[in-house]
Amino acid sequence: MGHHHDHDHHHHHSTNQRALFLAFLLIATFMVVEVIGGLWTNSLALLSDAGHMLGDAAALGLSFLAVRFGAKAATPSRTFGYRRFEILAAFINGLTLLVISIYILVEAYQRISAPPEILSGGMLIVAIIGLIVNILAAWILMRGEKDNLNVKSALLHVFGDLLGSVGAITAAILIMVFGWTWADPVASAFVAVLILISGYRVTREAIHILMEGSPAQIDVRAMQEEIASVDGVKEVHDLHVWSISSSEHAATCHVLIGEEADDQAVLRQVTERIRKYGKFERSTVQVERERQCCEERIIW
Repeated sequence: MGHHHDHDHHHHHSTNQRALFLAFLLIATFMVVEVIGGLWTNSLALLSDAGHMLGDAAALGLSFLAVRFGAKAATPSRTFGYRRFEILAAFINGLTLLVISIYILVEAYQRISAPPEILSGGMLIVAIIGLIVNILAAWILMRGEKDNLNVKSALLHVFGDLLGSVGAITAAILIMVFGWTWADPVASAFVAVLILISGYRVTREAIHILMEGSPAQIDVRAMQEEIASVDGVKEVHDLHVWSISSSEHAATCHVLIGEEADDQAVLRQVTERIRKYGKFERSTVQVERERQCCEERIIW
């Protein structure tokens, strides 16, 4: 039996925590400004973006807590630690995006049929400030760990807000120049569709990890074939590959070897072959002689 585990996560955790917390402060602060601005100007684009920012503030706060929990050490009752909390937070963030986007679409449809009067000048000022705030928040989050699903989902929230600000700016200019009040709900609907797509992707990826799906970038069949090509290995079975978090993968397998094979040499080579396929911080290999092999086994 062989086992490998790398505990070097401190730097990534501290970087992610700092990025998420600063982004949370920015988004939460401007959210209040945008709510006031949306009510003042009667702009759906601003109000919908403010609603999205409310979801973002909650999502960023939850993501921050997720990273803090994820940094906790493993315990006898939670032998993988709290890393999976990150995926739960990403799942909630994704669902939040879906709900918000549907609400905006419904509201936009109602406003297109009966466009209200909008104060385009104030709308433009608030939207420009929002664009600057979102660019700054996105820049802060992009300095975090690029492959972390939790940071990625939070970044998608902010990108959705950024696009919302661009849509609001465009709509405000069209209203000021041409008097097209319908541009406000149309801009909101366009952004809502983009948010819907992002929310679907994040939710799908989170569900895949929660269901113990194999990482998308890893070809499990190819991995099994490469393990089977190790000298002395007769068969590979019960190979399982899954993700603990977005950046931490695990693998287990049983290898059947001949009577003359060196089990320790086979163990080392198999472990090396597994680690070639990605960032496997946990890999467990059980070496079996032919006479020890179990009756029931899974072979891909």
